[in-house]
Amino acid sequence: MSHPQDVVVHHEDIAIDATVVSEAAKGDAAEHQMTLGEAWRSHRAAVLWSMGLSAALIMEGYDVIVISSFYGHPAFLKRFGYVREGTATGYAISAEWQSALNNGSSAGGIIGLIINGWAADRYGPKKVMLFSLVLLAGLIFIFVFANSLEMLVIAEVFCGIPWGIFQTLTTAYASEVCPIQLRGYLTSYVNLCWGVGILLSSGVVTATSKHTGDWSWRLPFVLQWMWIPPLLAIVWFAPMSPWWLVRNNRLEEAQQSVRRLASSSYVSDEECKNTVALMVHTNELERQLEEGTTYLECFKGIDGRRTEIVMMTFAMQLLSGQNLAGQAIQFLQSAGLTTSQSFSLGMVLNAMFIIGTIVSWFLLPWFGRRTLYTAGMFFMCVVLYAIGGLGYSPGGADKAIGGLLILLNFVYNSTLGPLCYTIIGEIPSTRLRQKSIALSRIAYQTVNIICGIINPRMLAIDSWNWGAKSGIFWGTSAALCTIYCLFRMPEGKNRSYGELDILFENKVPAWRFKSTKVEQFGSHESKTADHDSDVKEDVKA
Repeated sequence: MSHPQDVVVHHEDIAIDATVVSEAAKGDAAEHQMTLGEAWRSHRAAVLWSMGLSAALIMEGYDVIVISSFYGHPAFLKRFGYVREGTATGYAISAEWQSALNNGSSAGGIIGLIINGWAADRYGPKKVMLFSLVLLAGLIFIFVFANSLEMLVIAEVFCGIPWGIFQTLTTAYASEVCPIQLRGYLTSYVNLCWGVGILLSSGVVTATSKHTGDWSWRLPFVLQWMWIPPLLAIVWFAPMSPWWLVRNNRLEEAQQSVRRLASSSYVSDEECKNTVALMVHTNELERQLEEGTTYLECFKGIDGRRTEIVMMTFAMQLLSGQNLAGQAIQFLQSAGLTTSQSFSLGMVLNAMFIIGTIVSWFLLPWFGRRTLYTAGMFFMCVVLYAIGGLGYSPGGADKAIGGLLILLNFVYNSTLGPLCYTIIGEIPSTRLRQKSIALSRIAYQTVNIICGIINPRMLAIDSWNWGAKSGIFWGTSAALCTIYCLFRMPEGKNRSYGELDILFENKVPAWRFKSTKVEQFGSHESKTADHDSDVKEDVKA
């Protein structure tokens, strides 16, 4: 059992040239000594390229959420719904069709994620991203010219495939192109991109909800095309991930990619070489621990624990109860708000994705991933129980419920939402990152399918009709997730990928990750006597 004074080290020598080890040690020391300001100045290009590719999640956030926003859209309900007395619009979509529409993109997303985990490793993330964007451009036609709920479900399934690919590629790229100091910001930025897309979706649907006719609901689908051209240009010119190039033994190209991602004014060619050497060292360490890179390897040995953590981290995004806010318009209408009020409050809810993520950036320097994620989960549990309790109020609690939903979404987007992408980006081994992130998102999509089945029934007047009382159910779920976080969620802040490899190799308990020191290059000392002064330079975490 580890204790706060423990120092862990890789147990076996890695068969790698001593010069590369020395350069890797220098690269690791330089990265740890870098301040946040220095990281920004020296890797401004990496930040901008990562942000550009993450913009694909703006499109996905817009696309995925737009369909659920239509459940309160008068023209859409009149076109595809049935007459239902007691609703805000006089029409409703049955719980069964809501489940089919909600789960269509999840089912397609699972297919896309599985394909991406294999294709990105084989062909490279850049080619896969370009192909997915072209594919999506054609599939959007199904949405625009749909004339039945069946066609909309088919469109959701097929478009879900490239959406699933975007989810993995953008997070992996953000975690691979920047120094440790920027990793939390760029990976959590993915959540902000989701929020921008969702907010745009809410704004478009709110604006079109005041109009009649089929084009009032077709127009939001048409606008999906506007994302394709700029994203194609960004992906085409973006540098390749240097980690992917290293894994494919294309070291010269990896160094060129690092050179493009770093500023020549602050980072020398020698420092770029040291950075690639650190990647080579980490890759060899992981290859020794686990030779293969198949999906099966994700569930074996040391990587089994890492896969469990990232899968649970993404699944807990929904198990936290945040999905109530995801169906805010229908939820608020069932709580008693009018169509106009529910759409306006839905806009405020969706703005929390942006506001909350920005707040998380101020919290990241002071608190670890484990602390923020666990505290956020506990607070959401409390808020959900409060919402559930108001469901038993005889009346007049609709505004209070709306306020608590805003608070719930703010807490989620200040903690769980952005931190999820940081955790799933840094916890997997670098050789299995694409597949591990894909599996984590598959876990999310699987839970999303379950939520897509039970949530509409919880809220639908002609089904379970729980309304705000569903907060009790999700509050209990969040309480169980809090317990899981306390025992299984490790701390990855300020850790290089090599250090994380050694912490997992030594089976350090999750609550000891922060305090345990790591000697990443200690086992090489006897092999690198001629480079001893280099290797020993600041190799402790």
